Amino acid sequence: MARNDRLIIFGRYPVPGLTKTRLIPLLGAARAAEFQRELTERTLRTDRSVARRRAADLEACFEGGSRAKLRRWLGPELLFSQQSSGDLGERMKTAFVGAFRQGAQQVILHGTDIPGLTSQHVDEAFDALKSHDLVLGPSTDGGYWLIGLKKPADLFDRMEWGTSSVFDKTVAAARRQGLSLHVLGPLTDMDTGEAVRRWMPDWARPQPYLSVIIPALNEAAHIEKTILNAWSPDAELIVVDGGSRDRTAERAEHAGAVVIKGPRGRALQQNRGAAAARGSVLLFLHADTLLPKDYVTQVFETLMDRGIALGAFRFKTNLDRPLMRGIEFTTHFRSRYLRLPYGDQALFVRKSHFQAAGGFPEMPIAEDLFFVRLVSKQGRIAIAPAHAVTSGRRWKEVGLLRTTLINQLILAGFALRISPETLAAFYRRVAKKKST
Repeated sequence: MARNDRLIIFGRYPVPGLTKTRLIPLLGAARAAEFQRELTERTLRTDRSVARRRAADLEACFEGGSRAKLRRWLGPELLFSQQSSGDLGERMKTAFVGAFRQGAQQVILHGTDIPGLTSQHVDEAFDALKSHDLVLGPSTDGGYWLIGLKKPADLFDRMEWGTSSVFDKTVAAARRQGLSLHVLGPLTDMDTGEAVRRWMPDWARPQPYLSVIIPALNEAAHIEKTILNAWSPDAELIVVDGGSRDRTAERAEHAGAVVIKGPRGRALQQNRGAAAARGSVLLFLHADTLLPKDYVTQVFETLMDRGIALGAFRFKTNLDRPLMRGIEFTTHFRSRYLRLPYGDQALFVRKSHFQAAGGFPEMPIAEDLFFVRLVSKQGRIAIAPAHAVTSGRRWKEVGLLRTTLINQLILAGFALRISPETLAAFYRRVAKKKST
């Protein structure tokens, strides 16, 4: 049974390139979507407090995203609905009509991009509906950031949405229909770069969404292809060179990456790259591994679930052999169900989780497995659906079966808490190429 009060959050499921498109020139596609996500979560925290106090229904009426995705992101306790087709007015009208048909007697609807919204604003709107037919919160751009009704009204048809006359024309339509009106104080929607620069200047500073960190040592043969494949306007590429004697650093710079020199050791190099990274998400990429083309979107979508602490891609090599296909399948099974992806699956993590875990443990082997275990204390591990394709050179040199056995023995040693130094010595001894 519906409660008397209904509070509707009217928004869009964040997708890079499809969300906050007017802000992409300032923020980039992924950060614009991240901006929308943060504003929505901030708004929802405010509305949850109001709904609890007033015993009101809280509905998320969204465009895009499945019901399952919305529940995963926003929580299961909300009412969820998809926006109807048509322009903004038609979609809002449908949302109001649906709420009233379900028994609500006072309905308030507002957007998700109003950082100045407080619980006092929403309380004032509900209280005003006790003695008024209509409540409007005017936006500084000439529209309105909130609308509240106690019965359906013809206020949405033939409106030129997005223009500076929307609020005035809505007030005029209300007067023609004899509706009593209460007006809230004005607030600013975050729809333009100018608004972001003025009201949320930290977001306006140039910054990538994602930092791709590539530890490298004598990888001149692979580094350019890896960097060019990973290039994205939403990402910065950082190569941490551990003292290469070939042209790794030169070729990395030529391909467009920032090159940092550091001590040898994958854990040390990755931690140094993370310290220099500007993105809010870190992705650790081996120098001979190719990311999927839409990797930024897949990283973003995976981390939309706030319960996910670390993600990785599915494992694949460039060796087209039946035995390798079987190895890839078992590796995927291990990483998905045992929650232990390897570093060559391109681990990605929010910078806050990376810092809370203390970075990669500085050990000679299996630093990726230890790191995954550390981060898993903060949340779940997820495997994105696409593949990161790593070079099969080591498998060819050592042999598919031999390499698989070595990996399993290292994994077993890790589980048995054998020291990393012992495991590293074992690896060096048995992973040498077999003599002919």
